[in-house]
Amino acid sequence: MEVYTSDSSDTDSREQKTLDYGRMNLIDINLEDDLHSDAKISIKSIKDIEILLLNHNRLTRLPRTLRNFLSLRVLDLSSNCLRELPEIIGQLPLITLVAKNNQLTNESLPKSFIIKNQNSSLKELNLSGNMLTHFPEQVTELKNLRYLYVGGNQISSISKDIWRMQSLQVLSVGGNLLTDVPDSVGLLSQLQALVLCDNLIENLPTSIARLKNLKSLLLHKNRLKHLPKDILSLRDNPLVVRFVQDMSLNPPTLMELAARIVKTAGVSVEPGDLPQTILDYLSCANCCVNPQCKGVFFDNRVEHIKFVDFCGKYRVPLLQYLCSSKCIEHEMPTRPPTNGATRGYMMRKVLLG
Repeated sequence: MEVYTSDSSDTDSREQKTLDYGRMNLIDINLEDDLHSDAKISIKSIKDIEILLLNHNRLTRLPRTLRNFLSLRVLDLSSNCLRELPEIIGQLPLITLVAKNNQLTNESLPKSFIIKNQNSSLKELNLSGNMLTHFPEQVTELKNLRYLYVGGNQISSISKDIWRMQSLQVLSVGGNLLTDVPDSVGLLSQLQALVLCDNLIENLPTSIARLKNLKSLLLHKNRLKHLPKDILSLRDNPLVVRFVQDMSLNPPTLMELAARIVKTAGVSVEPGDLPQTILDYLSCANCCVNPQCKGVFFDNRVEHIKFVDFCGKYRVPLLQYLCSSKCIEHEMPTRPPTNGATRGYMMRKVLLG
């Protein structure tokens, strides 16, 4: 949950703006009475409350007094027994709304999360773990929404109007009944994380390769038999480019270079010939996994990703440690690649073996 931080840095001020009823085993009438109690009102003014925590109770409905929280920014309703979110939710200036793990259906959601004729301030919406059967169309109106979580429901398809949510950075729809993904997902230019795991997806649209800011793509536990070649393409795939850029090789130290020569040349070293710390270092040599290479490495290594066939149906990534990049140069073509193709070729070598 995105934590709301007020402009004030005073701890007492923040506490005055937070009303915490979490994990109190409250039912509806208890909460209604408590909000009207003189003890609470004497301490905090409802109109000044910015954070209201009602999580992990037994609420089946929200109190009518919720409409009086005119400054509310964060509302946590998670892990209750809620069967409805009232329309008043859309009239509150919320930044974060968490309603996961309840009993909400599509019909029990507000018709709109936006105050009429105003832009929504909502940046995070969590409806995971409910009873939704289709993607809630009203969320596509939330132009400023950054994080949307609707996992653990029974949603069978993603709205084709998802492209309207141009501020979206995280889209989590794992654990549903999705069979496909609309092409319009590829238009979410700010998307950084896409969670599609635990569904029934058989194919992915090639438009996903256009998500230039994507850093995380979760696809496990689906019915995918292959990935579109555009997604695996090394030219435009941001996941691959980021992965390769992170695999920078730092030059080995002089100590490692000397130790490699000692080990590969088979120089005999007896106790007392060298300081004990050097002897311990020499004993930590790792053999290069390339069968044609007799080299070793210590702290410095080349990480090589190779895809291998598994059961004749899948290509599984295998991480190998090599002593040098020269250990993968034996597959270089006889004609040297042009300068423009060098980087792409080396990326392909690293990722596809």
